[in-house]
Amino acid sequence: MRTKRKGSRKLWLKIPLIVILLLVLGIGIYAFTVYNNAKKTVNDKMHDPVESIDLDLTKKKVKGTEPLNILLMGIDTEESDQGRSDALMVLSLDPEQDAMQLISIPRDTRTTIAGKGIEDKINHSYAFGGADMTVKTVEDFLGVEMDYYVSMNMSGMKELVDQLGGITVNNEIAWDDGKYNFTEGLTDLDGDKSMHFVRMRKQDPDGDFGRTKRQRKVIQGIVDKGASVASVNKINGVIDILGNNMSTNLDFDDMKILLSGYKDTRKNFVDYQMEGNGTKIDGVYYLIVTDEEVQKVHGMIEEIGI
Repeated sequence: MRTKRKGSRKLWLKIPLIVILLLVLGIGIYAFTVYNNAKKTVNDKMHDPVESIDLDLTKKKVKGTEPLNILLMGIDTEESDQGRSDALMVLSLDPEQDAMQLISIPRDTRTTIAGKGIEDKINHSYAFGGADMTVKTVEDFLGVEMDYYVSMNMSGMKELVDQLGGITVNNEIAWDDGKYNFTEGLTDLDGDKSMHFVRMRKQDPDGDFGRTKRQRKVIQGIVDKGASVASVNKINGVIDILGNNMSTNLDFDDMKILLSGYKDTRKNFVDYQMEGNGTKIDGVYYLIVTDEEVQKVHGMIEEIGI
């Protein structure tokens, strides 16, 4: 079932676009310096094209303000040297209908890893071949093409939260992890506490689904706090942290175009979580997604521009 979620509708789109770009507004004498720092950081440090995405074709679609698909990856480098995609979502934008659709793919989903020819958890594709292999694996899994990707190192959120002076989230369940006692309701988080908040899974009755929801809350808190930052030193610090922890095939000009031509897609937002059944194969837990579910999601993505 599709559900409207007003609190998270600006979530992932804001990360590469709003945090970097809108923060430079209203800075007055510092605006030019901040703008150029952001442009240099995006183009020199964050911009990382992948072979699986034809950017020439994508830029033609953007120029014509056509529907776009963006693969969003939250990377946890603490799980392995290369890292694994801790959060995996397909963001579809339809500027003609002013519509945005966010589909979450459970990280334990069992599928064929592109270029490897083996069946494994979909989030392991990043450990095997980085963003490029993850993009291709998701494309093969869903039968759709990606136009852009954005990956964010989850550990970079710790630095970001501290740089912003902490954030506040609305916590829905109470638990104690031995270091922090999390109570229900509004909760203040610094960088370290935010990482404990997003990584807890075993005490959450919704398991990985609840964990993903808490990750979104932290990112939303970062965006909300970041939008109110007035210090040019903090803004430049945010830009530097993003430059060290984010990768994307979007360049600075692409981001500006998305802000102007696709910003109204936030007006009509739908969110969907792919469903499946958990099982163990050779002692390893997987989520088995049926062909019918895959086709359903394929249709949802294909229909975004119709």
